[in-house]
Amino acid sequence: MAHKKGSGSTKNGRDSNSQRLGVKKYGGQQIKAGNIIVRQRGTKFKPGNNVKLAKDDTLFALSDGILVFKKAKKGSTTVSITQNTNNTHQN
Repeated sequence: MAHKKGSGSTKNGRDSNSQRLGVKKYGGQQIKAGNIIVRQRGTKFKPGNNVKLAKDDTLFALSDGILVFKKAKKGSTTVSITQNTNNTHQN
């Protein structure tokens, strides 16, 4: 019986922090300016109307409205925000 751990077991046990990538807001949702829509590496999702691409390829909203995902050619998806047409203000 060994009284010490094997040399391999103590060298394991590390892991990197998760990057928390992915879609944060979904199609049809009401969205506000500045909201992060997608966190990604590379441009799987491309910016459309009222959406901007940050330097780390994150997509974020430039204005308030309804979020729309639209399939584009060559497998990419365009993310846009349409302006809210119904004037339902809460008092």
